[in-house]
Amino acid sequence: MLDQRPNLSLVIPLLNEEESLKELHQWILSVVKAHALSYEVIFVDDGSTDKSWEIITELATSDPNVKGIKFQRNYGKSAALQTAFQEVQGEVVITMDADLQDSPEEIPELYRMITQDGYDLVSGWKKKRHDPLSKTLPTKLYNWAARRITGIYLHDFNCGLKAYRRAVVKSIEVYGDMHRYMPALAKYAGFKKIGEKVVQHQARKYGYSKFGLNRFLNGPLDLITVAFMGKFGKKPMHFFGALGTLMFFVGFGFSLFLGIDKLFIHTHGVKLSDRTEFYLALVSMLMGLQFFLTGFVAELISRSSSSRNSYLVEDKKGWG
Repeated sequence: MLDQRPNLSLVIPLLNEEESLKELHQWILSVVKAHALSYEVIFVDDGSTDKSWEIITELATSDPNVKGIKFQRNYGKSAALQTAFQEVQGEVVITMDADLQDSPEEIPELYRMITQDGYDLVSGWKKKRHDPLSKTLPTKLYNWAARRITGIYLHDFNCGLKAYRRAVVKSIEVYGDMHRYMPALAKYAGFKKIGEKVVQHQARKYGYSKFGLNRFLNGPLDLITVAFMGKFGKKPMHFFGALGTLMFFVGFGFSLFLGIDKLFIHTHGVKLSDRTEFYLALVSMLMGLQFFLTGFVAELISRSSSSRNSYLVEDKKGWG
């Protein structure tokens, strides 16, 4: 089985990219043949409404190395990547977008960096971009925040052109919109050698950008989730339990102060219920208890075996 494994698995998620698919396939073909690389190309149709699937079917018929997965509806890029990662066989896995903005000419060097330089993951850096300011500005902000929170100093976390050692994609779970922070997921899975490569960014030739305003909100939320899950995903009690215990003892400290003050100092002073410290103590102790119980429940959930990655696949091509 190992002898039959291709050098490369190219994973290409797409949504309504009918104009570019044949051209992209020919471009990939010319590059891998010129460098004598064995390969498989996995197109994941994320609920397209155009003729993308018909073209993928045609490509899979003419090229036995082309495989296709068609979702029954649109799930998003993370779902497409996760589903393809479960199927890949190549020693090196390279992801790229289908809109021709990622150049297949980068494939040989990305492959070399994984196989010869020993990187676990190499992320593309589109140093010179051909995108409008409305897209580049939020991207720069997110990259700055991601560097600070994850401790991974990459210029472009969200670049679709990335190369992975096969073990990486088999070890991580991508869901929601976590594809933006794949380097962080790899780091938290124990893969330490993460690098980047300046890659060429092509101007969009066909169609339109799928960039939406929802990324302004989803991006920071996903980053917080990735950072939290990486540090406490397997031990949530260490976060919620510690916070709950701290808050409980703060409340207990206020209660002890009020008790001593009432019994020995201001025995005939104002009622406890009229003092601000009384409510601080009450709220702190209740919140501390709630955080502690949240951590306990989270521990139980984290030990369950249920999977969140279940997607309806309508059709597959190229798997025999």
